[in-house]
Order: sequence, then structure tokens, then C-alpha cells
Amino acid sequence: MYVPNKDRYQKMIYRRLGNSGLKLPVLSFGLWQNFGIDNDYNKAREMILKAFDNGITHFDLANNYGPPPGHAEELFGKIMKNDLSPYRDELIISTKAGYKMLDGPYQDGGSRKYLISSLDQSLKRLNLSYVDIFYHHRYDPETNLYETMLALRDIVLSGKALYIGLSNYNPKELKEAEKILKELKVPFVILQNSYSMLNRKLEEDDILNLQNSFGGGVICYSALSQGMLTNKYIGKIPKDARVYKKSSFWLKEDDITDELKDKLKQLDKIAQKRNQSIAQMALSWVLRNPLMTSSLISTSKISQLEENLKVIDKLNFTSGELKEIDNILK
Repeated sequence: MYVPNKDRYQKMIYRRLGNSGLKLPVLSFGLWQNFGIDNDYNKAREMILKAFDNGITHFDLANNYGPPPGHAEELFGKIMKNDLSPYRDELIISTKAGYKMLDGPYQDGGSRKYLISSLDQSLKRLNLSYVDIFYHHRYDPETNLYETMLALRDIVLSGKALYIGLSNYNPKELKEAEKILKELKVPFVILQNSYSMLNRKLEEDDILNLQNSFGGGVICYSALSQGMLTNKYIGKIPKDARVYKKSSFWLKEDDITDELKDKLKQLDKIAQKRNQSIAQMALSWVLRNPLMTSSLISTSKISQLEENLKVIDKLNFTSGELKEIDNILK
């Protein structure tokens, strides 16, 4: 029988989502790519429980996470049922719908039909009666935005989600959605977008300040740029690296260029001076601004999780370090 670490909350830093009453750990655990049908259940269970033992209370999923779609939710639902159900009130569990789930006309986009039916299926897979946060996973230009936002409102009113989030929305789309949600009096508290030292679109769009003006928080994903911001790509690429996995469609071997390797070597020198790995420094970097509520991590090994957890001891940078990083990556 699983019994969590009694000191787990002393091991983590929590930040408030804007002016809401909800706090998230600065590191949240995502089940995006490492929890497919080919992954070992016992290893997945060990990582999730290890995360909770270290104060990670937020677990992030989506209807199409796997592969195949739905498998990550099924896996987490099994762990929820067997181990974590006594601690449900200590957990923030989120899921999403918006990208293609299955074949057919009602398995993609932002229609009321898709969002409501998708959440019902997610709850069954997760062995839950509600999720804490339900996201619309992407803006859908083919569906009237009011229909999408009204569906999110009704999901909250049904009690199947406590808060609403949006993901992969640009500033224009975000402003339009927030205006509707405000009129509908929906508790929209979080935006989830991609952000890393190699992908600074979030900064260019001034998303942190925009979302803060709405009273909400931001959580980022891909802080390690699909694993590129790690020490494993400086030299010879290990055989178990993500670039060699058939399921990896975001990162390919051709992405690991000589130019990238040279930049990683320079970043590694800065990281070593900070007593960090490149991955740790990359996570610290996205969290350096207190308006960034949390960063998602998704690990395939306990050793990676343990490395990531050390980040909370060193979130600050000197102005000189930040300038040096910018000069390397410009």
C-alpha cells in the first residue's frame, strides 16, 4: 500500500495562478510522450508516485496523449485507482481536448459536441468524477469561439471541471476568448503554451503580462525543447535518445545539427558554473520570472525526475548569465 512522504510539501515551491485561489508547484508532471502503450506500467507508476512524494501535486494530461490516444489517461487512471485515490483532494489533475482524438467528424476542434463528449470519456479513463482544470487544447478557426467558450462554461457548471484553461492560443485569440469567458463568468485561470530558451514566441507575444492582466497564470511546456536542451546531444547521441524513437514526431535526428551542438557546449559551460546540467538550467530559465507559474516536466527515467527536482534550489540568474545565454542563442 502506497503511503506518500509526509514532508512532500516542504520539498516544493508553489506559485499562485494569477489572482485565483489556486496554487501550482513550479514543476508540474506532464504525461505527454512517455506514457504510451509501449511504456512499462511499473516504471510509470514509480515516477508518478516519486513526483508526488516530492511535492508535485499537478499532473497534466490530454485526451490524445499516448500513443495510442487515450492510453496516458488510462495509465494514470489505474495509478489513481490503485494508489492516489485517498489523496484526490491534494491533487490538481488537468486534461484537454482540441486536437484530433480519433477518426470521424466529432473528434477534433472546438465544437460543443467534441469538448463535452471528450471530457466524459476522459473522466472514465481517469477513474475520476471531475478534473481540476479542463483545457481547450487549441484555437479552432472552424468553430465559432462563443460556442467553444460556452461549452467550457457549461462543463464547469456541470461540476466536471473546477477551472478552465486554454492552450496554444496566440494573443489575438486569447483576448477574444478571455472577453467571452469574462462575460460568461467562467473561472479561466491558466494558459499553457510552449516556451524555452530556443523558442521565445511567448516572450515576443508578451504572453506573461497579458495573461497577468487577465488575472491568470501561465504554465509552459517543452522547456527542454523536446530534449534538445540536455547534455545528451553534446557528443555521441545515446541509443535510447528521443530522436531514435518511432513515436517521436517533434524531434528528429536531423534536428541535432553541428550548430546546435556548438551552442550546447557553450551553454554547458554556464550551467557547470551554476552547478547545473543544461536541462536544469533550461528549466530554471523558464521559471526565472515569477509570472511563470509552473513548467511541465515529462521524464522517462527516475534519474531524470530526480535531476529536474533539484531545479527549485536555483531558480535565479545574474544579469551577466542571462546576457551570456542570449548572446549564445541569438
